[in-house]
Amino acid sequence: MYVLVAVAVAAGIGATATTGEGTFDTVLGMTVGWSFVLSGVVGAARRPENRVGAMMAAIGVLWFGGAWLRESDSSPLFTAGIWFSDLWLVLFVLLLVAFPFGRFVSGLDKLLVTAILVVVVPLEALWLTFFEFPFGGARPGNALLLSADAGAASAVDWVQRVILVSSLGVLAVVLARRWARARGPLRRALAPVLVGAATVAVLALTYLLEKLGTPVDALRSIGLVMLAAVPLVFLAGLLRARLARSAIGDLLVDLREPAEPGALRDALARALRDPTLELAYWVPEYAGYVGTRGEAVTLPGDHGDRVATLVERGGAPVAALVHDASLRDEPELVGAVTSAAGIALENERLQADLRARLGELRGSRARIVEAGDTERRRLERDLHDGAQQRLVSLSIVLRLLAGKLPADSAEARLLETARAELNAGLEELRGLAQGIHPAVLSDHGLAVALESLVARAPLQVALRMDFDERLAPPVEVAAYYLVAEGLTNVAKYAHAQGASVRLARTNGDLSVEVADDGRGGADPAGGSGLRGLADRVEALGGRLRVTSPPGGGTRLRAEIPCA
Repeated sequence: MYVLVAVAVAAGIGATATTGEGTFDTVLGMTVGWSFVLSGVVGAARRPENRVGAMMAAIGVLWFGGAWLRESDSSPLFTAGIWFSDLWLVLFVLLLVAFPFGRFVSGLDKLLVTAILVVVVPLEALWLTFFEFPFGGARPGNALLLSADAGAASAVDWVQRVILVSSLGVLAVVLARRWARARGPLRRALAPVLVGAATVAVLALTYLLEKLGTPVDALRSIGLVMLAAVPLVFLAGLLRARLARSAIGDLLVDLREPAEPGALRDALARALRDPTLELAYWVPEYAGYVGTRGEAVTLPGDHGDRVATLVERGGAPVAALVHDASLRDEPELVGAVTSAAGIALENERLQADLRARLGELRGSRARIVEAGDTERRRLERDLHDGAQQRLVSLSIVLRLLAGKLPADSAEARLLETARAELNAGLEELRGLAQGIHPAVLSDHGLAVALESLVARAPLQVALRMDFDERLAPPVEVAAYYLVAEGLTNVAKYAHAQGASVRLARTNGDLSVEVADDGRGGADPAGGSGLRGLADRVEALGGRLRVTSPPGGGTRLRAEIPCA
């Protein structure tokens, strides 16, 4: 790197010294060279790990090298200066298409660089084999001249200009679209590319009009001014990145007090000037990263528009910042931000770990409740299709047998007693099956199941439902058991004259309310019934509240998400 810087500076000094006084375009040419050299030196000093500064300096070396060789009195050196005078253009195009990631974005980028390389190296050499310098004895001759043929030289020149103008025109469109599609920090980083797109468009127009014989002196001067501005825009980007570090002070101010959920992400996004920033936290138990809500997160790879910067404390992973890939060009800024926010990230990691565990706990509770409901349905079906059907069959057999006996016989009376006991047992079995899982709920829905439940209640109950559509089975089961347990408690403990049951859909949730006019004073922690209902409701992401002031009745209310 230091060798390249020394060569670049030496080439600039040498070319400036040998050129001496010249035309306005000559002065502009020297300005272009020095702009690339100085910007490259600054870029290499500020970002030694980034190849952009080295490429800037290399462009300046090729620019000054060609100018210096064209001042030579030696025919081979002078011819080499003509041959390689446009070699800087290859590196310039490579810089534009590879910035800021340091790699080709598409196959079209490679094609454009290759096309321009073919124009300025092999085709330029072919042109020189036919072109005789029109300088006479004032300047050295063409060392590559094989056969002076103006027609052949003109044909080769036309091919060169068609390829060059087409490639530069396509390049200008590609770069402009790349900038237009970029967002946030990537768009800011691509500012030199946008200026470069305008510059190559002017260069393409200059090459075309020059071949057509149109005066291009003013257009060439404009192109040189724009070309000199490209590295300056790059340098301005470096200075902007330096000034952006002042945001670290604002970040430290934001982190003085405990922040609300999401505030840390917003503060880091402001400091890094990337509104798309996302945070992921390391959870050792799961050996992976989770988001702010505890959901699993997969970090992006090293290639693409999004990359991840890992944050560690004491050698252990804490979090990851998922941000725009263009921020890799500002490693000091990213490093300063992550260092300043290290403690806050550690705190949020612990909170994310807790949320992940809570999420897993909710999932486990939901799975347990679902497994319990599945087993209840299986038992209810087994009782209905097995024991109940056998008892019904036995009752029919006993009735047939009773018809064959005298009505006043002792055997008939015993058989009638057996049938009564059998029917009582059958009713108890049906009640047991209904308590395990109401078949009417699965077959006909929540509304019919609640109407049947209210009809069997030992007191007057007013039922109101503000909807008639079916809900998810877990939601319907939770609502049914909530009403069943509530009415059972009212009948056993409330000493109430009446009760009300109301179900409604509000904001995507199902609200279930069971209220009575009894004596109140119910203790939710005093029995397992309400605790079991609370577990069932909370497993679905809902909440259960019990309001029971002494003498004021009891109100049982649940909010269950339906989404």
